[in-house]
Amino acid sequence: MQNTPEDLMRLAIEMAKEAYKIGEVPVGCVIADEEGNVISTGYNRSITDNDPSAHAEMVAIRNAGEVLKNYRMPGLSLYVTLEPCCMCSGAIIHARFSKVYYGASDLKTGACGSVFDVISDPRHNHRVECIGGVLADECSKMLSDFFKERRLQKKNEALKA
Repeated sequence: MQNTPEDLMRLAIEMAKEAYKIGEVPVGCVIADEEGNVISTGYNRSITDNDPSAHAEMVAIRNAGEVLKNYRMPGLSLYVTLEPCCMCSGAIIHARFSKVYYGASDLKTGACGSVFDVISDPRHNHRVECIGGVLADECSKMLSDFFKERRLQKKNEALKA
């Protein structure tokens, strides 16, 4: 049975939970072929790796490149729990993905239409179809719960000081 976009987003959510476990912003990513077969996964590792480019999408793209032995990803789709930023959108375009599915919109740095529209800019020589809102409530809740917990943690630390 073929994986649906929702199935693949659920796997991306599981990847986001892995990021959460190591203290990272819970964003997860899955790359799959046209039949829904998983090629690679990734989750945020920027803090852990001391690497500002280690967003979930970038980690998954690097992993896919290793698996495929290619830096181009035509015919593949990327599933991510949070709308890609400008950096990740640029990598998605350069890798020649066919589609991007994202869960929660990023109203601060989203580059698939929420704040910027890097993905759909007609000046690019490659077009990527962008589909937002896949399991958006679940993805948004995970992120908002994480940041509420972070704020409470910082408040408690300040009270102890």
